[in-house]
Amino acid sequence: MTRRRIRSVLVANRGEIALRIIRTCRELGIRTIAVYSEADRAASHVMAADEAYCIGPPPSRESYLAAGTIIGTARRARADAIHPGYGFLAENPSFARMVRDAGIVFIGPSPESIAAMGDKTTARRLVQKAGVPTVPGTIDALRGVSGASAFAASAGFPVLLKAAAGGGGKGMRIVRTDNELAAAFAAAQSEARAAFGDDRVYVEKYLDGPRHVEIQVIADAQGHTLHLGERECTIQRRHQKIIEESPSVIVDDGMREAMGATAVKAAMSCGYENVGTVEFLVDRDRCFYFLEMNTRLQVEHPVTEMRTGLDLVALQIAVAEGTPLPLGQDDVAFNGHAIECRICAEDVENGFLPATGRILHLRTPGGAGIREDRGVGEGGEIPLYYDSMIAKLIAWAPGRAEAIARMSRALAEYELLGVKSNVGLCRFVIDHPRFKAGDFTTHFLEEEFTPERLRTSDARTGQAAAAVCALLSQEGELAGAPGRNGRPVLAGSRWKKGGRDFTET
Repeated sequence: MTRRRIRSVLVANRGEIALRIIRTCRELGIRTIAVYSEADRAASHVMAADEAYCIGPPPSRESYLAAGTIIGTARRARADAIHPGYGFLAENPSFARMVRDAGIVFIGPSPESIAAMGDKTTARRLVQKAGVPTVPGTIDALRGVSGASAFAASAGFPVLLKAAAGGGGKGMRIVRTDNELAAAFAAAQSEARAAFGDDRVYVEKYLDGPRHVEIQVIADAQGHTLHLGERECTIQRRHQKIIEESPSVIVDDGMREAMGATAVKAAMSCGYENVGTVEFLVDRDRCFYFLEMNTRLQVEHPVTEMRTGLDLVALQIAVAEGTPLPLGQDDVAFNGHAIECRICAEDVENGFLPATGRILHLRTPGGAGIREDRGVGEGGEIPLYYDSMIAKLIAWAPGRAEAIARMSRALAEYELLGVKSNVGLCRFVIDHPRFKAGDFTTHFLEEEFTPERLRTSDARTGQAAAAVCALLSQEGELAGAPGRNGRPVLAGSRWKKGGRDFTET
């Protein structure tokens, strides 16, 4: 592969991940270009970048999913490369191909690898050929409910219907009896069609009460592939991860070596390059099975960074330039224990509905071993158009018990008012005896949590409420001159940077 120095990067994303990528680029001396929708005019990533371009109205399909507009903006801004972050177009093979065809470097895997691993049936076929264990199930998509019924009759209930083109819990249904199968099949197809434009569904044996453990991998263009250890992602709500940690309490050195080698096989099965994550389900006997491969940077990548001391975004950029990996498998050193909590704008007591609004008061924790990746600050808006995640809070310590204690302390310090959040839920999990003991499965929240358990008073609530009252009494100080859309711009917004205006397309 010909090496190509990257001097400017357009970040095709928003929020905390866009800001996180911009920070690494700045450390590397790389010029950064942000894109933003009209809802994100004053967003942190916009203010942090060297240049920023408006790419459309708030709905994602008209802005962050507008592939042609983003590539046109990259050309206009003379970007050498595009980093997709995660979500939006990050795992869209057509977008990666369009970027490549435009002569721009895509900081991620090839469109061929994205397509192979993005289709779950193709991925299962590839990794099985490479000797990677998979959960028993159909290789090809089902033509109708009869195929699912035949598999269930041979494998036994429960079974799991899954979207072939899916991920993130979309198009997924657990079926425990034959009477539920037809309705579940229709529902899975409908949801898959709405989410991915593809209603193909396959079926596999449902592992009741598994653990969810994933392996971080990275590969260069010279054929070197290595793993960076595991992350435990078992604490989930509706197949959405909430808390991640590394190392996993159930993975010993031998199992880590076996899982790592298996993840490397899975990556090599599709000629993978750049950063990716191979996800596994682990049963009660500690047998692990390939679940899927995410062909992008993961939300929880800071957990790996805290333990290895590696900057995964910097490695992504180096690999995209054609540079060989600077280390081998034996050079990867793991240190201590790291835990991440996803802080989301959610109404936990009302079915976890996404919450929107303005952050009126925000006080975040600090201290030794604490990292926070956040894309919005006090006075910022949480719009209704995008993912509900506000921030990622990460705690590192020499051991698991110390990391849990540090995270518990950090969550107790976290003050967020004006928008409902899941901070209380994270505290519930972190302080729970079963979590501390490492005794949990993907059903933990279903078994242990009810909203009533959050309805307890906290002395800091009154203090924070008083701060909000003071803030609201100074409402006039929160707004400045009207912005370009006629709405007030929050105090502190900088619409000029480096002597030039932000540019709109």
